[in-house]
Amino acid sequence: MSGPRDETVRSPAVAGMFYPADSAACAQAARQLLSAAGASVARQLPQLGLNAGLGAVVPHAGWICSGAVAAESILSLARQRPHVDLVVVFGAIHTPIPIDRGVFDSHSRWAVPGGESVVTDSVRRELSAGSNLFVTDDRFHQREHAVEVELPLIQAAWPNAELLPIEVPPQESAVELGRLVARAVSAAGLSAVYLASSDLTHYGPNYRFAPAGVGEAAMRWAMENDRRILRVVTDMTPEKIIFEVRTRNNACGGGAIAAMMAACLEQGAKKAVVLRHTSSYETLAAVAPQSPDNAVGYAAVWVG
Repeated sequence: MSGPRDETVRSPAVAGMFYPADSAACAQAARQLLSAAGASVARQLPQLGLNAGLGAVVPHAGWICSGAVAAESILSLARQRPHVDLVVVFGAIHTPIPIDRGVFDSHSRWAVPGGESVVTDSVRRELSAGSNLFVTDDRFHQREHAVEVELPLIQAAWPNAELLPIEVPPQESAVELGRLVARAVSAAGLSAVYLASSDLTHYGPNYRFAPAGVGEAAMRWAMENDRRILRVVTDMTPEKIIFEVRTRNNACGGGAIAAMMAACLEQGAKKAVVLRHTSSYETLAAVAPQSPDNAVGYAAVWVG
């Protein structure tokens, strides 16, 4: 496992695949996604209540599929809290290496085309020294897209905020992990928002998960499967998330969602609101229509 290194940069791994590789195009696309989300967020802000946003679920597919949904989540927080010290991103893990703890990287900065984010090392060190729920291992961040895909949007929304990326496995300990992160952030005197980077049901033959077959009815089944995990989130019961995800295969980042919810509850969150729920089958319909065989669910969820 990796040890700490001074002044190293985590380079982008999926630029040019999930989002633009050109610096100007990337920054422009991020701004456009946030701008396009503005009208929808403005309509929904009144239902969020008086509490300021603390966290959100954000999808992490290619921007053509889920960028608009991720932008809606991020903008819903940034409209209420335009100035924060820190953005904590709990990420789904796609790296095929067994792990049962939250995973930090060792880098001092993360780069995406057109920008860099400083990693908050003091909180990372405090958590690593104070709990066995965390480990530092760059292998889990080297090719992982879950945090990276959100970073240009984060930089556009909060240009001066620092970053804390944590990959979280789907373990029951994710709830305690989230609480510990929130406590460490508070102890450091930092204002923060907490993102859970997770897509929802991966449905169809491509994902080896098609209990309802294929066709329009199957696409509706997948959306209802998503709604099950979204109800757990809106019920504010993070301790039920891992069982739900293991039972129904309805999120790739169950650990990330549980950790985010627990962190927000630790900070005083009272409710969660689903701003938008869709799928790749629906979002691609206007630009690259797909047959009703395979789809991935996406949701923008505000927590505060």
